[in-house]
Amino acid sequence: MRIDLELLDGVFEQYGTDKGALIGVLQGAQNLYGYLPMEVLDSIAKHMKMTTAKVLGVATFYAQFRTKPIGKNLILLCQGTACHVNNSAMVEETINNHLSIAEGEITPDGLFSYSNVACLGCCSLAPAMMIGEKVYGNLTREKIEKILDDIKGGAAS
Repeated sequence: MRIDLELLDGVFEQYGTDKGALIGVLQGAQNLYGYLPMEVLDSIAKHMKMTTAKVLGVATFYAQFRTKPIGKNLILLCQGTACHVNNSAMVEETINNHLSIAEGEITPDGLFSYSNVACLGCCSLAPAMMIGEKVYGNLTREKIEKILDDIKGGAAS
C-alpha cells in the first residue's frame, strides 16, 4: 500500500517545522494515517531537519504513538495493579484464545487488535478493558467473549 505523503503538508502548516512542534506533528500524522509508518517518520524527519532516529525515538517513547497499524477496534487491556491482582492475565488469555491474536497483532479480518496499557484509571471495575471509547469492567471469560462476539456481529463498540 502506497502512503500519500502529501497529506502531511497540512500537518506541517498547522504545527510548523520547529523541533518543539514534533509531538503535535506526530499526533497529526497519526490522525491521518492511523499509525506512524516508517515512510511518514522519514518525511517528518526531513521536513523538521532531524534524524529519523530522533523522530522514531520520540514516537516509540510515548505510548500514544503507534508504529504499526491497528484493527478497527483497538482493545486496551489494563495491566495496572488493581487489574493485575483481579486477574488481567485471564482477560489477556481470553482475548488471545477467542480472537487468535497476541498483543500488537491484528485479526485477519482487520476488526481487532489489542495492546496492554499501564492503567485505564477505573480500578473499581478491575479487571477492565477499553474498546474505542467504552470501558468494560468486572470481566469474566463469558463477558469478554460476549463483548467480542457482539462487536463481530455488528453491535456498536
